[in-house]
Amino acid sequence: MKKILIALVMLCLSGAALAAPSNYNMEPFRADLRDQESLQRGMAMFVNRCMGCHSMEYQRFARTGEDLGIPEELMEEYLILGNHGINDLMTISMDNDAAEGWFGKAPPDLTLTTRVHGSTWLYNYLRTFYRDDDAIFGVNNAVFVDVGMPHVLEDLQGIVVNTCSREELEERGGFTGTIDPLTGTRSGQCLQVQPGTGSMSPEEFHQAMYDLTNFMTYVGEPSRVQAERIGTFVLIFLAIFTFVAYLLKREYWRDIH
Repeated sequence: MKKILIALVMLCLSGAALAAPSNYNMEPFRADLRDQESLQRGMAMFVNRCMGCHSMEYQRFARTGEDLGIPEELMEEYLILGNHGINDLMTISMDNDAAEGWFGKAPPDLTLTTRVHGSTWLYNYLRTFYRDDDAIFGVNNAVFVDVGMPHVLEDLQGIVVNTCSREELEERGGFTGTIDPLTGTRSGQCLQVQPGTGSMSPEEFHQAMYDLTNFMTYVGEPSRVQAERIGTFVLIFLAIFTFVAYLLKREYWRDIH
């Protein structure tokens, strides 16, 4: 009987993991990879909240600290957990085969999440978990319907309830609504955070999820800032070269005309 129950749980988890995303009306996200303070806060959030189950096995601690302006001694003291060294990849000790036995599907590596789904998708996904008694973990997600993952940030955000139907939630968006210009209160929201259930205010939580998404955007393309800087120099060079080539062309054709 025990084996049958385990098999049923694994089947449900596998089905949840393969569920198709919804047509949720997402709030826009714009990454700022030059905001090192945001990236540093995002890395701290990832290490302390996500890295127990999810790895970033294509990224090294040393490269991350260098790009984010974090000294090695601070990285080793606060952001490198377990037996990792500064030059190690950001892997975890969880065995994939064991994880599949526990959860039905091993938690995925998150290095390229924003390259696959986009930063806007991730930002909205992180913010739109809500209580759902019919879901296997007791929570659902407005962006990824029937998600096979618990809401590990609920103690920060608070308990979120959905007051709309599935169709209304997709049409309105989770935390959008009409703002009263006099009181500043927002009405028409589908997702409501129960007051006093989270350690962060809504503004603080949204900022924390911005920082986390910003960091994961950086990890998905760590050379982007350098590429943009080099690209600027290349364009300047091409502009100068074009001007010099034009003067050379005039010199060559002066006697002909």
